[in-house]
Order: sequence, then structure tokens, then C-alpha cells
Amino acid sequence: MFMSLRSFWVSGRRIERAGYLVGALLLISGIVHIAILAVTGAAWVGPLSLRKPAVFGLSFGISLVTIVWVASFLPLAERTRLALLTIFTAASVVETALVSLQAWRGVPSHFNVATAFDALVARALAVGGIALVVVIVGLTATAFRRNPAVPISLRRAIQVGFVALCVAMATGATMIARGMMLVFGGNPAAAYATGGALKPTHAVTMHGILVLPLLAWLLSFADWTERDRLRVVLLVSTAYLMLAGAIAIANIAGIVEP
Repeated sequence: MFMSLRSFWVSGRRIERAGYLVGALLLISGIVHIAILAVTGAAWVGPLSLRKPAVFGLSFGISLVTIVWVASFLPLAERTRLALLTIFTAASVVETALVSLQAWRGVPSHFNVATAFDALVARALAVGGIALVVVIVGLTATAFRRNPAVPISLRRAIQVGFVALCVAMATGATMIARGMMLVFGGNPAAAYATGGALKPTHAVTMHGILVLPLLAWLLSFADWTERDRLRVVLLVSTAYLMLAGAIAIANIAGIVEP
């Protein structure tokens, strides 16, 4: 197992190794912000809290490493792979860096158009978000292409994970669009208060792309038939989708709140 894991780095393409390194740096950024919060006793909630760059660092670090790893199983032309992973890596850095910058400036990162610079940051975050969505949609479409070189259990895990990630992207875009409508409508306080209403749905659908393919990869080391591995993957995938659906319904109904 260790040798297989090591091979993703040793045999990885240059863009893949770069993605792993950048993802690690983003994770370190998140951990450093958590340490600062713990040591200083600063607030963990609110649009000005350092908790936000901590969450973004951890989330984008995990997501970048995951996407680079999962994409290694997809049938992509080398130029297409390079372009998609470069865009995803750059957008991950921009999103995390701008959120961190605004947090250290003591101003909100999202829904903030108070000054020309703040508006520029908000627009840059929106552009970065659009870039992430485009890449995810492209990778999702590729995941459903015929690919006999990869075991069916892993292919199904990747497909379900990407579909869930698309839902996460959609909920994220919905929250941003709703918040910006409130801001431009002259009610920024409501944007800060309600703009993140779908965070539970966004969170539960975000990292299925890691959990499910990781499960399928781990099962590849078990002395099972591929049919048995597929059954487990489908069972866990169904359970995951049911859990995500239940949380989404409860979130929309106001039972589960951020």
C-alpha cells in the first residue's frame, strides 16, 4: 500500500507533483491559522474571524490534493490535464490567499463592496469560483467516459464523488449569488447573516470525492473479487447520498443550520 501511495508522487506528472505541494502548503496555512486562533483566543465566529482562512486553507488543501489524485485515474489528454489542473491549482491559491488577506485586514472577504479594493477582491473571488466550477464540470464529464484501464469499483466511486462535488459547487454558487443580491439591494447585514445558509449542504457534498475513491482504492488491496468491491462501493455510495440528501432537506427546511 505504501509503495502504491508513493508511486503517485514518484511517477506523477510535473503538474501533479506541483498540485500536491501547493495543496500541502494550503493545508499548512489552515493549520497555522488554527494555531493562531488557539494561542490568541481570538473569535472563532463571524465574517472577520481568522477561522475563515483556516477553513479555506484546510478545505482547499484537501480538495486540491484530492482532485489532482483522482484526475490521475481519468482518461484525459495531457494538454487538457495540464490546463485543468493548472487552473484548479491557481484558483485554489487565489481563493485562499484573498480570503486570508481580507481576514488579516479586518474586513469581510465575501459580499464586501465597501471600497474599490474590496469590490475588486469580491469579484476576483467570484472569478476564481467560476474557474473552479468549470474545471469540476469538465472532470465530471470525463469521469463518465469509457475507461477500462481503471477498475469499475473505482470508476463508480469517482463518478458519485464528482456528482456530489457538482452539488457542492452549485450550493456554493447559490449562496454567493444570494448574498450579492442582498448587498446590491442595499442590505449587506442580511447578506452576512444569511449568505451562508446552505453551508451544511455544501460541506456534506464537498468531500465525497475524497472519501469514496479513497475507499475504492483501499479495497483494491483486499483479497476480494472486483464484484465484491463494487458492491461495497455502491452500498457506501448509496448511504452517503442518502445522508447528504437528508442533510440537504433538513438544511433547506431550517432544521439544520450553519
